[in-house]
Amino acid sequence: MIADMTTRFCWLLGVSRSGYYAARSRQLRPIKACPVVVFLKALFVANGSAYGSRRLQAALKAQGVCVGRYRVRRMMAQYQLRPTWRRKFVHTTDSKHDLPIAGNILNRQFNPEAVNLAWVADITYIRTRSGWLYLAAVMDLYSRKIVGWAMAPNMPAELVCSALQMAIAQRQPAAGLVIHSDRGSQYASVAHRAVLDQHGLVMSMSLKGNCWDAVMERFFLNLKVERVWQHDYANHAEAMTDIADYIAGFYNNVRLHSSLGYQPPTTYERKQAKQPIAVSEII
Repeated sequence: MIADMTTRFCWLLGVSRSGYYAARSRQLRPIKACPVVVFLKALFVANGSAYGSRRLQAALKAQGVCVGRYRVRRMMAQYQLRPTWRRKFVHTTDSKHDLPIAGNILNRQFNPEAVNLAWVADITYIRTRSGWLYLAAVMDLYSRKIVGWAMAPNMPAELVCSALQMAIAQRQPAAGLVIHSDRGSQYASVAHRAVLDQHGLVMSMSLKGNCWDAVMERFFLNLKVERVWQHDYANHAEAMTDIADYIAGFYNNVRLHSSLGYQPPTTYERKQAKQPIAVSEII
C-alpha cells in the first residue's frame, strides 16, 4: 500500500522512485562539519567573541588555515558570529587644578623605534555591584604592551604611582624615558613627579582640550568590549582578578594587534629583539 502511494506521488510530482529514495537518504545523512567553520567558531569564542573578520582571518592563518577575508565575513554572517557592540567611552580624570603642567613632549609620536623610549599612562573605571573600580595602566608605545597596572576603589595619586612603579620594576628603563599622560591631578601630583624624578624619567602631558590620545583609549575600549562588558562583577576582587587575567593572559600574549602585523605584543617584542641591529656607516 505504502509502495503504491509512493509510486503515485512520484508520478504526480514527475520524479522517479529511485530519485525520491536517493534524496530521502541524503537528508538522513549527518551533515559533515566544515573544518574551517570549526576553527572559526573556536577562535571567535576563545578571543572573547570580539574579533572581526580581519583578526579572525589572521588568527586562522596563524593556525595554518588560509582563508580569504570575504569568505570569513560570509561565514561569520552565516553562523551569526557578531562582535560585541561598543559603548560610548567616558573620560574620568580631573584636569581642573593648580598643579604644575608638563609640556607635550610626545607630541602624538605613537611609534617609537625601540622599547622603553615612550610610555603612555591613563585611568579608566570599571563598574561592579560593589561600586566603581578604577584601573591605572601604563603602555609601552613600541609594542602596545601593558607594562604596569594598578586597581583600587578610588583614584588617588598613589594609584597611578603604583602602576608606574610596577612598570619600572618589570622593564628597568634607562633615564630619559618619556611618560605621557593627560593633565589629570593624579599625574601632576607631587607623588607622581617624585617617582619620575627618582628614575630620571621625563614627564609629558597632552595639550589642553586634546586629551584623547588614541592608543591608550583604544586599549581601554578593547578591555571593556572584550572582557568587562561581558561580565557582571559582584565585587572589586572579582573584577581585579578578571582584568589582570585579561591583561597578562590575553592582551599582552594572545590578542592579535593590527598595528603589529597581527601579532601579540610579547611576540612582537621577542621577534624584533632577534633582528640584527643595522650599523650606520661613518663617512
